[in-house]
Amino acid sequence: MQAATNDQRARLFFLDWVRIVAFFVLILYHVGMYYVTWGWHVKSASASVTLESYMMLSSPWRLGLLFLISGVASSFMLAKSGAFTFVRARSWRLLIPLAFGMLVIVPPQPFFEVIEKYAYQGSYGDFMRLYLHNYRGFVSGPGTHLILPTWNHLWFVAYLWVYSLLLGALVLALGARFDTCARHVAAALTGWKLMVLPAAVLGLARVLLLTPFPPTNALFGDWYNHALYVSLFLLGAMLARQHAVWERLDSSRWYGLGIALTCWALLKIYFSLPDGLVAEQNLVWLQQVQRMVYGLCQWSAMVAACGFAHRHLNVDSAKRRYLAEAVFPVYIVHQTLIVSMAHALKPLRLDPGIEGIILVVLTLTFSFTIFELVRRCAPLRPLFGIAHGGLAKGERQPAAPRAQAPLA
Repeated sequence: MQAATNDQRARLFFLDWVRIVAFFVLILYHVGMYYVTWGWHVKSASASVTLESYMMLSSPWRLGLLFLISGVASSFMLAKSGAFTFVRARSWRLLIPLAFGMLVIVPPQPFFEVIEKYAYQGSYGDFMRLYLHNYRGFVSGPGTHLILPTWNHLWFVAYLWVYSLLLGALVLALGARFDTCARHVAAALTGWKLMVLPAAVLGLARVLLLTPFPPTNALFGDWYNHALYVSLFLLGAMLARQHAVWERLDSSRWYGLGIALTCWALLKIYFSLPDGLVAEQNLVWLQQVQRMVYGLCQWSAMVAACGFAHRHLNVDSAKRRYLAEAVFPVYIVHQTLIVSMAHALKPLRLDPGIEGIILVVLTLTFSFTIFELVRRCAPLRPLFGIAHGGLAKGERQPAAPRAQAPLA
């Protein structure tokens, strides 16, 4: 990959805002997981299908968008530092928080999960001994058991590290040919092809891989997820400095929004079809059509998100710089806070609406409190993915730093 010029390295501020907004949607989504019928670590006694339609508005595309943005940020880092420095920096910024998270941050989640699902009576210390010794005795069905130790929501960090290694290897092997490939991809994504080609790749991945390789977030053997997220990560890396593509997304933002909402409506109709309404011989092809629609929903929503942000949020500010630094530490702690507080509030039997608002407010409050404490303590910063050059109390923020937080 050739070194980027100053113009090429111009910060895409709007993608920081997309990442920030997507993360706050993630907090709402994980609070919502407590109240829907889908499997999760702890569940409300009031769990129902009520919120599931609203959750489906973001679930198809939110994580894919984060991997796309991560690829963009990785491309800028590579152009600035070179493959070996990039891999070393990414390993430092991702693996330390991942190891710390699995040992310290994540364990309360499976602890409260085994209390609620398996009626576990031991103390947290007893549970940690099981956790650290690869215990497999929490069995939920034939051939299935709770995996300990686990990375739970931090699977994103592990995948991002692996994809960073892959990108570094590709750039090292291809050299200037990577930039040539990026220009060809950008040139191909014009007109109707901007919407159709990436959606077709995502849809075909779902058609071919979802049934034999359903998502596990376990890294090994998770081939559908890898096909989806690697494609978006590499696409982001190739399009990072192809500024014409971002202008095209801006111009297509309303089309993307309209298509995404239409696909969401079609998906809701599909998942609401009563059993027996469709003849057995038609179910297979209908499912394949649904999966192609799902891929179109994923990509068109990303087009809309990036396009509207490019139009309205491509600006720098102190708020952007603060939130961009906060995203990764807050991401690390937020789900443990939600699970722990949801379990603690359960005996109060609060109204689900009031309880949900309380969980959102407290999660944000405690997450940012932890971030404020961590950013002021140099030994803690690497554990939460904050660079050694992060702010200590009283320091000034540079006007426009280019270093991205690991979630980017």
